[in-house]
Formats: sequence, structure tokens, C-alpha cells
Amino acid sequence: MIICATAIAAGSCSNRIAPADGEKNGDVPQAGQGMSAGPPAIIYKTRGDYYDKVPVTLSEDKTSIVSYPAPRDVIKGGLPAYPERLHDGFLLDNRGITEHSAFLGMTYGEYSRLEKSPGMEELMGLIIDKDPFTEMYHCGSRYQYKNLLDDLNRIIDGGNLTSFRKLR
Repeated sequence: MIICATAIAAGSCSNRIAPADGEKNGDVPQAGQGMSAGPPAIIYKTRGDYYDKVPVTLSEDKTSIVSYPAPRDVIKGGLPAYPERLHDGFLLDNRGITEHSAFLGMTYGEYSRLEKSPGMEELMGLIIDKDPFTEMYHCGSRYQYKNLLDDLNRIIDGGNLTSFRKLR
């Protein structure tokens, strides 16, 4: 019964945009559509080029690290879990960043070769930017998109980010 109610509620939030030239239907979610369950689609811009740098999560006051990956966690499918490049300088997170994330001065490759995670004091010393984000949006669940990268790029190109939950 709960599953049925959830499915009905999720379906009632469905908004679609007009199909792009050559598309058969408008299955691209609009900004703000259905914040359904599943891994979040977080897009962001940074003050510097931190594309290949490992993120950690800081406390709200930025004085301590509350979450960091194990060296093996920065690799997925044998490749570094870099963010995906999107239009207009946005990046799509693949590591679980939040508005409280910061970046280490280590690349994914360097970090993945460590035998064990550095200690907290060492990690704090490796942070190169405690306030790296200029913009960040929660764009719902990754599962709500037919083609995640294309759909997000279309939304960015259309200037439709204002309906998403702005994190930064």
C-alpha cells in the first residue's frame, strides 16, 4: 500500500519540457521536478579547478572533517570517480559532496594509491580550499532522468536552474 501511494505521489509531480529537435517525446524532467528516492544529482561550480582533487566533508564551522573517503572509494569501475563535466562550467558530483565539502591537494590517482587513509590532522593540512563552491544545486534523483548528462545540460542551457533546491 505504501509503495502504491509513493508511486502515485511521484507520478503526480511529473512535469515535462517540450522535446528538442529530433526527440520523440519530452521525457526531460523540468527543474524542481520529483525529488524522488535514489542517488542525488548534485551539480556545482567551484572557485578554482578542483576537477581531479579529492573532496572531504567539513563540519558546518569548517574546523574539522566529518567525512572522508577511503583510498579505494575514489575509484569506481577501475577509474577515478571524477565529476562529470557539464555545460557552463558545471560539474556533476560522483563522490557525494555537500555544501560543506572542501578539496584536498591530492588527486584521485594519488589518493587511491595510499595504503590507508591519512589521519585527521594530516587530512586537515591537505585541504586547499575550505570554501570552494560558487554555485551548487540539488537536481533531484539521478533516477528521474532518461539521459542524466544530456538532460542536465539541456536544463542548464535553458537557464532552468532556479526551480532546483539551491545549496550554495
